Amino acid sequence: MPWFRRDPQDAIDQELAQYAPGRGAFTSDLSGQEFWLVVDKGYRPLGLVVGNCVFSMGAMRAALAGIRVAFRGEVRQMSQLLYDARELAMKRMKDEADRLGADGIIGVNLSIEEMHGGEVIEVTAIGTAVRYVGYPDGERSRGTVVVPAS
Repeated sequence: MPWFRRDPQDAIDQELAQYAPGRGAFTSDLSGQEFWLVVDKGYRPLGLVVGNCVFSMGAMRAALAGIRVAFRGEVRQMSQLLYDARELAMKRMKDEADRLGADGIIGVNLSIEEMHGGEVIEVTAIGTAVRYVGYPDGERSRGTVVVPAS
């Protein structure tokens, strides 16, 4: 099938299949200590997962927002747009984690960037996909948390 007729999601799925769990190195945004704590609790980090969404604010919404800003109060259309963009970015991140066979995502970082003079926003969600694998041979967690009493 010619490249221009392929579904882009199929190409992404094929690329991600190369990085299935247990196939070597991966990236993560966890620190060394966070990585150790995750493994110590019986979880296996699978890799970095990302979801993003780019939304146009739209000329009409920008004009309405300008009028509402002059009169104070919440700009509901813009609040809803940001909410929808965040939800879509997080859903895409979760879908990527699901393709890796993850049980969850930890260390999630959300960022919102304005582009083109505030006409366009990009929401990016980044985290580390993990799977619970338990403890080998009945071992127990070695990690402890000490909280000073004073």
